[in-house]
Amino acid sequence: MSTPDRILAFIPAYRCAPQVVRVLRQFQDPAVHGHFAEIMVVDNVSPDQTVAAAIDEARALGLGKVSVVHNHANYGLGGSHKAAFGYAIANGFSHVMVLHGDDQGNVADIIPVLAAGRHHDYDCCLGARFHPDSRIEGYSPTRVLGNHVFNRLFSAACGRKLHDLGSGLNLYRTEHLRSGYWHKFHDNLMFNYCMILAHVKRKDSLLFFPISWREEDQVSNVKLFSQARRTLGLLGSYLKNPDAFLAREFRDHPVAEYRFETLAKGL
Repeated sequence: MSTPDRILAFIPAYRCAPQVVRVLRQFQDPAVHGHFAEIMVVDNVSPDQTVAAAIDEARALGLGKVSVVHNHANYGLGGSHKAAFGYAIANGFSHVMVLHGDDQGNVADIIPVLAAGRHHDYDCCLGARFHPDSRIEGYSPTRVLGNHVFNRLFSAACGRKLHDLGSGLNLYRTEHLRSGYWHKFHDNLMFNYCMILAHVKRKDSLLFFPISWREEDQVSNVKLFSQARRTLGLLGSYLKNPDAFLAREFRDHPVAEYRFETLAKGL
């Protein structure tokens, strides 16, 4: 008899007080929040009212399974992932789902995957903005073109079709994360690129599923041209020595343990 799923929904949040409220509201439907044992907002030392907004909205929704935590330092997006991964491993979750707190993605897009049990057949289920069945609204043509170019470059270099290098809606099997291969990856926005290359190197089983993606009032932290240079540099380092990729230290300031303080639980 198979063990029931125990899925952690992890919402990384930084400077997104208006948006994180809308993200939490995506879980109102019992058909959605019923799939998750815990919904955890991980605030990355936001300078605005992100924490207060998340706590107030979670209380108003009354789902009884929302936690709001605050990183001990500004770890970056990748560092917040690492904090959540460590929590999921330590607390016996079967899977951890990532949904960015800026309200660009929609949790409803992964529910058909979970309801059908398709996630049991894969190490990772990755939301793909550029899947043929995906829908994109308000995304600048420059970013769309840039993403298509990089998807093709990475796919050609890796010998594997990659529909997206890192969207804001992904699901990982916790057992797949247990080795900690991700610990030395970049703590910043480059984390997802490290992850996709690691998936290829490890020969992980991947499901790319279509999602809806939108840009409305989100505040972007991405500087396109500098990000493009860093992404190309990362791909070049992988191609130069794929065998050393998983052991390499990518961080400028290594952190031994990514820790957070729990501000509210069971809301």
